Parts: sequence; C-alpha cells; structure tokens
Amino acid sequence: MQRIQLGRSDLHVTPICLGTMTFGEQVDEPTAHDILDHAVARGVDFLDTAEMYAVPARKETYGATETILGHWFARNPGLRQKLTLATKVAGPSRGMPWVREGGGMTAADIVASCEGSLRRLQTDVIDLYQIHWPERNVPAFGTMYYDPTKERTQTSIHEQLEALAGLVKAGKVRYIGLSNETPYGVHEFVRLAEQHNLPRVATVQNVYCLLSRALENGLDETMHRLDVSLLAYSPLGFGLLTGKYDASGTEGPDAPKSGRIARYESVRKQRWGRPEALVAARRYNQLARDYGMTPARLALAFCYTKWQVASTIIGVTTKAQLDEDLDAWGTTLSPELLAEIDKIRWELRDPAN
Repeated sequence: MQRIQLGRSDLHVTPICLGTMTFGEQVDEPTAHDILDHAVARGVDFLDTAEMYAVPARKETYGATETILGHWFARNPGLRQKLTLATKVAGPSRGMPWVREGGGMTAADIVASCEGSLRRLQTDVIDLYQIHWPERNVPAFGTMYYDPTKERTQTSIHEQLEALAGLVKAGKVRYIGLSNETPYGVHEFVRLAEQHNLPRVATVQNVYCLLSRALENGLDETMHRLDVSLLAYSPLGFGLLTGKYDASGTEGPDAPKSGRIARYESVRKQRWGRPEALVAARRYNQLARDYGMTPARLALAFCYTKWQVASTIIGVTTKAQLDEDLDAWGTTLSPELLAEIDKIRWELRDPAN
C-alpha cells in the first residue's frame, strides 16, 4: 500500500487505518494487543481512537481504548515513532456526563481532554487531533435534517481553533482534524484558520459506505477544493455489509450475538438498526455474490477505490477479520458492477445517513 498525504500536512499514512473503538468492550486487552501487533506486521501504520471509546459508550469504559493503546506502546518501545496516531476530543455531551460537566465543549475542555488522552496513550504528542463531532448543532449520527431552533453553541469555531493552536504550539498536537462534520463546518474551519493564521484542518472523519453516501452530495466537493482529506469510517456498516445479518436479521434468537447490532440494543436504535438499512444491505450483499466476491470485499473495495477517500478506517474484533479486510486491498470493481451499485442507490438512497 502506497502511503498517502493527509491534506496539506506532512502526515503520510497507509490508505487503511486501524480503528480501535471495540477495544475495551468487545475486545479485551490481550486480544487487542495481538490485533495491533498483527496490523503492524501487515504494514498498517495508522491508528485511530478517541477519548470516549470503547463503544457503545459507557461510564465504565470511558478512556479504556486509549489506555489499552498506551499499554501497548509501553510494551513496544520505539514503535510509537513509526506510527501515525489519531485520537479525538468528544463534542458536547450527547447524554455522556462522564465525559465532562456541562453540555458544551469549551476551549478549556479541549485542552483538558487532550491532556487526558496524552496520559492514557502514554505519548508526548498526538499526530492528528480531531473534534469528534461539532460543538454546534448539526444533523449527525443519523439525524436527517438541520434544525436551527436547536442551536446551543457556546464556543465559536474561532475559539476552538485557538485552543487547538495552543496545543500545536506546545508540541502536544501535530495536526488537527474534524469528524462528523458538514460542508459549512469544513469551510468555516479553513476560512478562519487562513484568516487568523491558525492550524488548518488536514482531515475530516465521516461515515462513508454503500449504505451512507451523503458526503457525495456536497461535502466531497468541499474537501476536494480545500485540500482536506477524508477518513472514511464504518465501511462495513457496523457489519450489515458483511452478510452476517442477511438470513437472521439484526435481532431475535438467530441473530449473531457477536455482532454489534445484534449484541447492543443501543446500536439497534441508531441508523444501523433501521429496517431500511438491512433491506439495502441485503441487496448489495447479493450483488457481491452475483459477481463472485464476498459482501465484505465489495463494501471495502468500494471505499478503497473511491477518489473521495484518503484512508479507510476498519474496525475488527479478531485477527481473521483484520486479514480479510486487508486482503481486500487491490480489488477492482468493474464499470458494470459500479453501475449496478448506483442503480441500487438510486432506488434505495442512503438509509443509514
């Protein structure tokens, strides 16, 4: 895998990133360390985490994923300098008072969260520090429409950038990024950075998969024209695009209990649990089989080969899953197959947006 540049930064990473949000919930620490060892042995040099992980978020597992990574770095002296490490500061609470007091994300919150992440990760610097979701009101995590009456912003984008600039100046953060962001947000972060000589965002980490392609209707142009790179998360739609729910559905006695949607009611209440998402997933999964490949290979190849995507974030619970995801690299999709994918999208749209 040829390394790619993230935005205008000097970060060059593999086009596949290992996401770690299952570490500390579905994956215990020894298994997580084995997966990390295997990923590095397979050539992956880009890791993504967040202060609020593990997922599903619980008070008991807040910070657990970063702690597991910190222990792994401590066990492997010298390895930290060879990897690009990304983590995130949580946005406003969203029902998680254990993350911080109050409902906002102040400049002081950003600094305190960064300090906490540095301690848990046992590192002196975070290569890519991302705002996990916007401080202002936006339609995210499956919310369909923007509602201006729900605006409760307390900290301006300019103030957020100044706080991040202080972390960069202090040598605690190298570059900054966004997540679950909108075209307006990306434009405003870039505009203010250029106007006030503040750090410029290098990346946006947003959902992107066969079931959720909304970024192709505006955000992709924004990112292309502003030289901001996309980190695509949930390429397998929380497992819907692996085919494992095709026969059983996502709940009931036959649903695979190892899968996140079947295992956690909180996940079934989100966009991935929508009946429409399963209907669309079954269509894409059968299309993959019709073309002689596994559903997971089709879904991953879709992300791996799209011009919009700089690096695809894969989340796994076993080394076998990691190998399957990495082995899908290099898969090409014919024009005929891509046309069939677009036919399904035209009919069913984006049920997991």
